[in-house]
Amino acid sequence: MRHSVAQPLDVEMRTPRKRVLSGSVMLLTGLGLVTLINFAYNIAVARFLGPTAFGHTTAVYTLLILISSVTLSFQILTAKIVAQQESQEAQAVVYSGFHWRGWAAGILVGLLLLGFRHTVTDYLNLPDAGLINLLAIGTAFYVPLGARRGYIQGVCNFGLLAQNLVLEGLVRLGGSLLLILLGAGVKGVIAANAAAVAIAYLFAKPKLHASIDSAAEVPVAFRESLQAAVFFAGQVVINNCDIVVVKHFFPSESAGIYAAVAMVGRVVFAFAWAVVSSMFPIVAETRSRTQREDYDVLGTALLLVFAICLVFVVALSLAPGGIWTWLFGSQFGTAGGAGFSYLLVLYAISTGIYALCVVIIAYEMSRKIANTGWVQLVISGAVIAGIYVFHSSLTQVIWVQIVTMIFLLLCVAIPFVANWARRHGDTERLAFPGFIRLRRRASEDEVIAEFLKNDFQCPEFQEYQETVARLVTAPSLQNSDENEVRRALLFVRHGALWRELPESTEWFEAEIGSADLHRIRVFPRAQWRKLAVGDFSITQVAQRIVDERYRDRTPEAFRAKIEDLRDHLQEDDTAVAGAVLLIGLSQSGPFTILDGNHRLLAAMLATPEAVDRLRFFCGLSPRMAQCCWYQTNVSTLLRYARNMVRHFVHDPEQDLVRLLHRSEGS
Repeated sequence: MRHSVAQPLDVEMRTPRKRVLSGSVMLLTGLGLVTLINFAYNIAVARFLGPTAFGHTTAVYTLLILISSVTLSFQILTAKIVAQQESQEAQAVVYSGFHWRGWAAGILVGLLLLGFRHTVTDYLNLPDAGLINLLAIGTAFYVPLGARRGYIQGVCNFGLLAQNLVLEGLVRLGGSLLLILLGAGVKGVIAANAAAVAIAYLFAKPKLHASIDSAAEVPVAFRESLQAAVFFAGQVVINNCDIVVVKHFFPSESAGIYAAVAMVGRVVFAFAWAVVSSMFPIVAETRSRTQREDYDVLGTALLLVFAICLVFVVALSLAPGGIWTWLFGSQFGTAGGAGFSYLLVLYAISTGIYALCVVIIAYEMSRKIANTGWVQLVISGAVIAGIYVFHSSLTQVIWVQIVTMIFLLLCVAIPFVANWARRHGDTERLAFPGFIRLRRRASEDEVIAEFLKNDFQCPEFQEYQETVARLVTAPSLQNSDENEVRRALLFVRHGALWRELPESTEWFEAEIGSADLHRIRVFPRAQWRKLAVGDFSITQVAQRIVDERYRDRTPEAFRAKIEDLRDHLQEDDTAVAGAVLLIGLSQSGPFTILDGNHRLLAAMLATPEAVDRLRFFCGLSPRMAQCCWYQTNVSTLLRYARNMVRHFVHDPEQDLVRLLHRSEGS
C-alpha cells in the first residue's frame, strides 16, 4: 500500500466505492461553482454582445475545446501513469516527462493555428483573423496545463483540481466583463479566455515531494499514448463539432442561438466528467482489488452520471420558457421555428446518453488498452457526416446526435455487459460442483514470483543465482523495481512462453480439490506427449506412469525426477510442494498446466494430502484459445512463430543486466 503526502493512509484505507463518492462530491461541488460561473459568463456575453457576436466568441472558444483533445490526452495519461507508481520519485519522473512534452505539443499546435488562421477565419465566417492569434497564445499554455492537472488528479488531490477549475472560470468571467465594458467586444472575450488558461497553468504547479532524476524515463508505452489521443479526439469532436458545423451552415444569429443551447450540453457533460475524473485514477492505481470491487466503482459512477443527466432533463422540461428570454434576451426565444426550451431538452438527452458511454469507455481505459476509443472516434466522424447531410433545422441537427449517441452506447455497452454477465455468472456458480473456487485475485507480479521460485535452480539462471537470490526467495511485491527485475529474469528463459498469454489474462489463486483434477491437462510437450498418447488429462497421465505397460514410453531420468519428488512429499508431510500455474478460458475449465507438471503429478502419486499442500494460480481469459500452450493448432502455432520472429533480435539478458545496474546505482 502506498503512503504519499498527497494521498494519506486514511484515504488509502477507504473502499474504492467510497473514494469515488467522496472524490465525485468534491469535484461536483467545485464544478457546481464552475458551472454557475460559466453560466454567468455565457449569459453576460450573450446579453452584452447579442446572438451574432456570441456566435463568434463561442465558435472560437469551441476551437479551444477541440484542441483540448490534446490537453485532456496529456491529463488522463499523466493521471493514469502517476496513479500506477509506487513511489513519489516515480510520480515526479512521470510528471516531469509529460510536462515538457506538453509544452512542445502546445507550442506546435499554436504555430499550426497561426499558420492556418486565415483558412479557419473564412470557414467559421469570423470577422477578424486576430481572434485566432489570441487563441494560439492560449493554446501554448493549455496543453501543458493538462499535464499539471493530470498529476493532481493522479494523486487524487481532487480539492486542488476543483480549485484550479474554479480559478480558470473566475478569470474568464471577470476578464470578459471587464474587457467588454472597456469596448474590446469579441476580441476582449477571447483575450480573457487565453488569460484564464495561462493563469490556471501558473497556479496548477504541483508540489513534488521528491527530487527528479533528469535521466529517468517516463514509463509509458506508445499504445497508452495512442489510446488517450484517440479517446479525447473522439470525445472533443462529438462534444463540439456540431457548433463548428452549424456556424458554417447557418446564419450567424441562428448559430449564436444554437451555441446557447449547446451550453447546456457542456454543463451536463462537465458534471458527468467530474464523476469520471474521480473514478479513473482509483481504478487505474492498482490491480490488487477484486473484480467485484472494480464493478462497484463502475456501478457507482454510472448511477451518479445517470442521476445527474436525469435531473437536468427533468429540470429543463419543467422550466418555464420565459426564463430563457429573461436570461439571454428576447432574441433567444425561438430558433428556426422550434422553441428554445425544446432544443435544450433534446440537447441534454443527447449529452446524457453520451456521458454514459464515456463512463464505460474510461473505465476500460483505466484498466487496459481498450478498443472502444476507436469506436467512439468512428462515431464522431458519423456525427459530422450526419450533420452535413441533415441540417435543414437546428432540431434536425440535434436528432442526428441523439441517434448516433444511442448507437455508440449500444456499441460500447453490449460487449461490456456480455463480458460482465459471463464473469458474474461464473462467480455465482462458485457454490455449485464443477466450478473451481477462486480464493482471491492475484497480480501478475505475484505469479511471476511464484514461477521463479520453482524454476530458479535451472542452468539458465546460474550466473544470477547469487545476485538476485533474495529477490526470488523473499520477494517484495510492493517494490516495483524488484518486480521489473523478476519479470526480466523470467523472460531470460521463458519469454517466448509468457508472451503467448493474452493481454486480457487475469490471475487468481484458486482452490483445486481432488474432484477437479480431471479438468487439468499436462503441458503438451516433450516426454509428456509420449506418456499421454493423445489424452493429456493429469489423472490419465498419473495412471499410466504407474502402469508397467507404459514404462518404455518414459525416460528413466524423467521417471526418477517424479519419484524423487513423490518420496520427498511422502517422507515430510509438512513440506511445501510449491505452486502450480494453470491457464484456461473460465473457471469451469478445462485447464492446462503452464508450470508445475512434475509437482502436481508427484503430489498425486504421493498422498491426497500432498495435493492440498500445493498452491494453484489460474490465469483466465476468454481469448486463451489463441495461446498455443492452451490449444495447439495451425492458427496458434502461426501466432507463436510470428511472435518469435518479432522478438528474434531482442536479448532479454540485456534488459536484466540494465535493470540490475540501475538498482545497484540507486
